[in-house]
Amino acid sequence: MDRVHKTRNVSAILRTCDAVGVLEAHAVWPEPEIALHRLTSGSAINWVPVHTHPTIADAVTRLRARGLRIVAAHACAAALDFRAIDYTRPTAILLGAELRGVSDAGLSLADEHIEIPLHGMVSALNVAVAAAVILIEAERQRSAAGMYARTRLDDGRYRRVLFEWAYPRVAAHCRSHHLPYPALDGNGVIVSGND
Repeated sequence: MDRVHKTRNVSAILRTCDAVGVLEAHAVWPEPEIALHRLTSGSAINWVPVHTHPTIADAVTRLRARGLRIVAAHACAAALDFRAIDYTRPTAILLGAELRGVSDAGLSLADEHIEIPLHGMVSALNVAVAAAVILIEAERQRSAAGMYARTRLDDGRYRRVLFEWAYPRVAAHCRSHHLPYPALDGNGVIVSGND
């Protein structure tokens, strides 16, 4: 999210991220943390962390280092229909605020531009709605390719995410006290020291 300044929009985007299996979001934000809305996010703020960046260049650099291509949602002559992109490839979708859109710096850093065809009088969708439309298309493509049939996370990250989702209070306690997470058995149940 490139300067998406309304926290309710950020929260709604996180809700869609969770719904389609996106495990994290990134935002250009002037402060280290964003005050998000639990109800708007459908509690997704518990499951989808937001990593903040001081600039779009910093965000893009970090995402590219992880092997992601950057696709900016921006209507222009070079933009492709959002359905023409192969979302089975590692992809970061770059969205901007409704009035300003993606920044010039973000547009210049993007590998490709996409647009959602609109046939009415409005020139753009709400950013959270645009995110949902694009992410649902990505989910459709990934589902058709069988990408949801098995985990693609490394074992350590899979176990950490499973623990945090299954035991959010215990995970929060462990993090606040700098403790390792307890081990889980094959069924996702905490293994007690008395077994």
